[in-house]
Amino acid sequence: MTDLSLQEQYFPDLPCFGCGPANERGLRLRSHVAEDGLVRARFLPWPEHDNGLGYLNGGIIATLLDCHSAAAVTHEAFRRGWPPLPGAALPYVTAGLDVRYLRPAPLAEEVGLVAEVTAASEAEMTAAVRLEWDGKPRAEVTAIWKRWRPR
Repeated sequence: MTDLSLQEQYFPDLPCFGCGPANERGLRLRSHVAEDGLVRARFLPWPEHDNGLGYLNGGIIATLLDCHSAAAVTHEAFRRGWPPLPGAALPYVTAGLDVRYLRPAPLAEEVGLVAEVTAASEAEMTAAVRLEWDGKPRAEVTAIWKRWRPR
């Protein structure tokens, strides 16, 4: 994996809370294409991400899954020659997330994220993403992305 993240390569000025390199107060997720072709990231939660029971908050988990899927979808879009259309900041936008919480995720240890685009057309993409810790999936999402067509 290269040191430069997909977020830094494709949208360095994006202020997204979850993955925007330009948001100093955000989560600043950094995703990379791994040697196996999957998009991977590591994330160390902050104490402020507590769900009240000592585990990683579900909203933060959903944000990580959404933003990690964005990296995979954006990478696939550029790989296929589908950059953002005129007036669009990104080639695709989230149209739906089907999040499944499988087991608690730790608050004080690094978690991993794995993403893969499972279907792609210029109009729509689907990505499967999971958050893992200790060799087990903790949450997973099927993310639907639609081509951003500014009006």
